[in-house]
Amino acid sequence: MKNCHHFLSVSLIAILTLSATAKAQTTGFYSVKTYGATGNGKTVDTRAIDKAIETAAAAGGGTVYFPAGDYLSVTIHLKSNVGLYLDHGATIIADEKGYDLPEKNANEIYQDYGHSHFHNSLIFGENLENISITGPGKIWGKGLLRTSTKTTVNEGFGNKTISLRLCRNVILRDFTVQHGGWFVLLLTGVDNMTIDNLKMDTNRDGMDIISCKNVRVSNCFVNSPQDDGICLKSDYSLNYARSLENVTITNCQVSGYDEGSLLDGTYKRDPNAVMKGKPIGRIKLGTESNGGYKNVTISNCVFDYCRGLALETVDGALLEDVTITNITMRDIVNTPIFIRLGARMRGPEGTPVGSLKRVIISNVIAYNVDAEQGALISGIPGHDIEDLTLSNIRLYFKGGGTKEQIVTEVPELEKGYPEPSSFKTTPSYGFFIRHVKYLKVSDVEVSFMQDDMRPAYVLDNVTGADFQHIRAQKAAGSSTFMLKQVKDFNVFNSIGIPTTKLKEVDKKEL
Repeated sequence: MKNCHHFLSVSLIAILTLSATAKAQTTGFYSVKTYGATGNGKTVDTRAIDKAIETAAAAGGGTVYFPAGDYLSVTIHLKSNVGLYLDHGATIIADEKGYDLPEKNANEIYQDYGHSHFHNSLIFGENLENISITGPGKIWGKGLLRTSTKTTVNEGFGNKTISLRLCRNVILRDFTVQHGGWFVLLLTGVDNMTIDNLKMDTNRDGMDIISCKNVRVSNCFVNSPQDDGICLKSDYSLNYARSLENVTITNCQVSGYDEGSLLDGTYKRDPNAVMKGKPIGRIKLGTESNGGYKNVTISNCVFDYCRGLALETVDGALLEDVTITNITMRDIVNTPIFIRLGARMRGPEGTPVGSLKRVIISNVIAYNVDAEQGALISGIPGHDIEDLTLSNIRLYFKGGGTKEQIVTEVPELEKGYPEPSSFKTTPSYGFFIRHVKYLKVSDVEVSFMQDDMRPAYVLDNVTGADFQHIRAQKAAGSSTFMLKQVKDFNVFNSIGIPTTKLKEVDKKEL
């Protein structure tokens, strides 16, 4: 009798479950297999996926569900009030050809070709609201190109995993992307967006967040050895300049391991990567910088085997009110901190040179940093970086710099592409600071593992510099500071460096 009751109970639960599932199918839950998707990894399932999305949208919204399976696809078209959910074992695989053709863009000359077009993507949405892509499944950009030309895109090739343009109220959470093409995420003019707990192991950019407002990026792993990991920009692809505002990046890791070795847990490092100008894999503001950056906070992030932090505005943008704190770096292959105000001016004619001001960087540790360049901070003649604060920073360099390198002239490169390697070797091993006004440096320590004959600091055309509680290792016969055309310089409360106040100096060593 007891067994009979147990059987009836189990049967009733099963019936109720099936009933609930059937009801869910009609009240907001849409499995792609119901609409003809095979999930066999061979048949192109795009039509079935789009049908599920269209049905959900027509019903007022819902969740399009991907159960376990391999879904080969080309351009998937998102719609408002619809989310995609990738379950465990579900993988969307990018086919090689058949993507939407790129749309026309009258101002594609002002940014890289890939930033100017959105339709030729694996997953695409424009002018949408209330959308999401979530779940523990995976997207494999197997057939996506790592670059493109007008010829290749017009033949139906794709080069982006997910591109969104002028959308709002967006959630991207929990999924994994392998080999994402030119961009895993190309997000332009997207407002009120949450990006959380994503894993990306890709062959070019991880996420490009461009001209967006109210964005939170958290708990993400981005391995991108051949390009930038997390990149904030403000370009002209919307055919007008729109600023990037109110962005937080927190609890993320960026790296430049060999592609694929983040996801498989081997964390391999190409021994010849540095010789090829790699790895990259950093967090960067720039390169495209037409609309500006305001209210940006980066915190609690890890850089491992990649390039350092970069803040760049070179196309007329205002970069202001940025705070960066609690950053750890290890095995950094170029300058650990790069701050650049330039005048490349890739934008409409007549745009004035931008500005870079009110930036605070604190609580940074960088270990085993490449010896060629120290932290590099440079405006251009007539356009100073302003109100820069550096505190609680520890930089450990490989060292090995020579006396001959002390007289190295660092080029201005006013109109050049803002990449640290373009400036070649710096005459200081710790910090090279030029064209800066109102600089505060406190509790900063620089050192080297092998004797470096260069001074710790070179200041060139700097006005209003206060240094306190600093420590700088120096080799026998070398100096801590080299000053050139410096005004209102103060250093105090620093071990091994006498308290010094200078109103104006043309050239001096300390």
